[in-house]
Amino acid sequence: MRYLITGGAGFIGSNTVDELVRRGHSVVVLDDLSAGKEENLADVRGKITFMKGSITELEALQKAMVQADYVIHLAARTSVPRSVKDPVETNRINVDGTLNVLVAARDNKVKRVVFAASSSAYGDTPTLPKSESMPPNPISPYGVSKYVGELYAQSFGKCYGLEVVSLRYFNIFGPRQDPGSPYSGVLSRFCTAFLEGTPPTVFGDGEQTRDFTYVDNGVAANLAACEAPGAGGKTYNIGTGSSISLNRVLAMLGEISGTPLEAKYEAPREGDIRDSLADITLAREFLGYEPAVHFEEGLRRTLVWYQSQREEQQAKKAAE
Repeated sequence: MRYLITGGAGFIGSNTVDELVRRGHSVVVLDDLSAGKEENLADVRGKITFMKGSITELEALQKAMVQADYVIHLAARTSVPRSVKDPVETNRINVDGTLNVLVAARDNKVKRVVFAASSSAYGDTPTLPKSESMPPNPISPYGVSKYVGELYAQSFGKCYGLEVVSLRYFNIFGPRQDPGSPYSGVLSRFCTAFLEGTPPTVFGDGEQTRDFTYVDNGVAANLAACEAPGAGGKTYNIGTGSSISLNRVLAMLGEISGTPLEAKYEAPREGDIRDSLADITLAREFLGYEPAVHFEEGLRRTLVWYQSQREEQQAKKAAE
């Protein structure tokens, strides 16, 4: 089978590419490298086709999608705070770009598109766990942009017969998540803080909860969503079905690293939700999805990976 991965040099994308290559599939990656990194694909570079280009360019997508059986659409501007700061750019990439992906998929008659949707579509509704039957109520431009992508996906199914599966990711974390930006995922920043011995920053009181989902679980969901019979045209939560507070995460990192740290607490960020927890019943039923890597093991693997990256960088500096 031939797969196109948009955003395939990014965090979730490159992990997905690795697994597709391992399974022996033909893979094309389209990425403009605005967030992704070519080094994320270093281990498979000779086994894939890499095309530098943006989902905001329909022509680039049309070329990348030739003979594709499946499209896994991961390219996006992913930050909630960044969307609050610059909603126009978030809309251009996440809404216009997703529309381009769907148009190119329709034109190239792909079998199915898997769209990386987001749990941010639920907004800050107090009901837990979040189930797909709940009315969406996004509170950030990012959440809106991702939900609009779902609506476009549904309309392309109805208007053109294009099969699209939307996966509402819940706080994916793991190796290759970039900690170097103020907009980075919280666990990537926490891991880096513990390795550097600097106080981790928590926005809020730390009692907010998240359904943190290790990236291997997200990858498994991506691939299952491509081929699961009868899964097209639906939206599924991809999480673990359990949640944990940020303060508990910090305590666990202290235990794993052997170096407890006092956090620095700051005001909550605009657009952030208080609590998040996925009901994964539908994903289990229709995709055969089951989170194989639980949180503590995923956190341990992630900290080990950041440690290895840190040691590599130190070795390079020493050799210069």
